[in-house]
Amino acid sequence: MKLSIREMILISLFTALTAIGAFISIPIGDVPITLQSMFSLLAGLLLGPKLGALSQLVYVLLGLSGIRIFAGFSGGPQTIFKPSFGFLIGFIFAALIVGKFIHDGKLTGLKGIVLTAFLGTFVIYLFGISHMYIILNKMMDKAISLSATIKMGCLIFLPGDILKAILTSFIAFKVLERLKTDRI
Repeated sequence: MKLSIREMILISLFTALTAIGAFISIPIGDVPITLQSMFSLLAGLLLGPKLGALSQLVYVLLGLSGIRIFAGFSGGPQTIFKPSFGFLIGFIFAALIVGKFIHDGKLTGLKGIVLTAFLGTFVIYLFGISHMYIILNKMMDKAISLSATIKMGCLIFLPGDILKAILTSFIAFKVLERLKTDRI
């Protein structure tokens, strides 16, 4: 895959924004509240599926390499065994999926962007809750039910994530609208 300088800059920008979003963190339980999900959705919405997902992949790989850019200033390969790691993987797939829906023209307008942002948020939860359940039950031997895992990793974050998805949608809509008019 050959990338232009512009594409590399955009990927780097959203990698950095996601890292900054990790540092804006409110620790509660096993998964802190951060702005990472907002920037991963924004990456997919604005950059498209390939570049958006690549920006999140670079973010995760940098963190796994030992650079402390994950929430709580953590990083390193041991992060894979944290209950919250699945959410990081979800960022990659969320950026890919929201980018695909918006840039393939499957959903358009503000309403389409909002629906797509909610879909991306669901994807993040799907990966996050699945990983959390496996780590808590198999690695940490805590015997926590799936419903308790959903409550711990989803329900308490849902109101904030709904707000972030809506805010992200408005930002993406305005930026995409502006980019369309500037290209003409």
